[in-house]
Amino acid sequence: MEYKDYYEILGVKRGATDSEIKSAYRKLARKYHPDVNKTKEAESKFKDINEAYEVLSDKAKRQRYDSLGANWQGGQSYTPPPGFEQFGFGGQGGNYQSFSFNGEDLGGFSDFFSSLFGDMMAGDASAGRRSAGFSGFDFSGAQQAQSSRASRRQPKSEDLDMTKNLNITLQDIFAQKPITVKFSNMKRCNQCPPGGGYCSACGGTGIINEQKSIKVKLPAEIKQGQKIRVKGEGKTDEYGNKGDLYLIININDAEYQVDGYDLTKDIEITPPEAVLGAKKEIKTLHGNINIKIPPKTSSGQMLRLKDLGLPKKGGGFGNLNARIKIVIPKNLNDKQIELYKQIQQLA
Repeated sequence: MEYKDYYEILGVKRGATDSEIKSAYRKLARKYHPDVNKTKEAESKFKDINEAYEVLSDKAKRQRYDSLGANWQGGQSYTPPPGFEQFGFGGQGGNYQSFSFNGEDLGGFSDFFSSLFGDMMAGDASAGRRSAGFSGFDFSGAQQAQSSRASRRQPKSEDLDMTKNLNITLQDIFAQKPITVKFSNMKRCNQCPPGGGYCSACGGTGIINEQKSIKVKLPAEIKQGQKIRVKGEGKTDEYGNKGDLYLIININDAEYQVDGYDLTKDIEITPPEAVLGAKKEIKTLHGNINIKIPPKTSSGQMLRLKDLGLPKKGGGFGNLNARIKIVIPKNLNDKQIELYKQIQQLA
């Protein structure tokens, strides 16, 4: 078999630091990733790059590899040291793991790798194929971990969930049309260039304030404080897992007060209307209606209007309470003021 010079493959010196090895690997993996580089040699180089990084990024593997000495050159005929030639992944006659990309088998580690590190990889054999990702970065610059690591580091789904308050009016409920919900989400930048340097996406802060806008249709029977779940609109981690967005309903309506399914609304009348009674046209969520103000109606008195409130869960509607509010006209003329004086004298 041929000896592989992993330092040469990554283009680093034998004394390279971990960060230098990682930086070199990222650049090469990005360059030869199968989704970016369509040349024939790209696939082979991509596998060699991953294999080299598998060794040089692991302290134990790198130490064993360096123990072979520095006098070897890539492509030289190589015979494993005594005791290494029987090693295979899982001890099953070289049944070692393979790389896969988008479901396509890219082949496994080289015989050279297997001869040196088969015993060290035996514990990973049950994990199946290894993902052809590279050190947390894919060709677009988005972070993702290798599948073998991802299976051990899946975050709890609730860690990705988000909860936001949603202020709505009663008209939003009755319109029964999707409403626009806008919110922001602070997340770690996944577009920073490997090896450092200025990032135009986050401005070098490492954090992105993501602005989102979604359409949500509210159920007609929704109530104050109710929590609505919007699936898949929460946070997204580097593995592609998505959490849910929970909207806590806050009915904020200047025209109505809400009490369960019942509503209360102020109806303004003048003093003569309060004394003599009157007919008034008022606006409700169900449309405009005419109501009759009884004679001698006091301020604060309630007129109950049945079935003009909010939709009930089991069907039907709550009530609308028209609360009488007597208001004095601001622009009274002298004659009107004189008439009020006469009324006061008769009281």
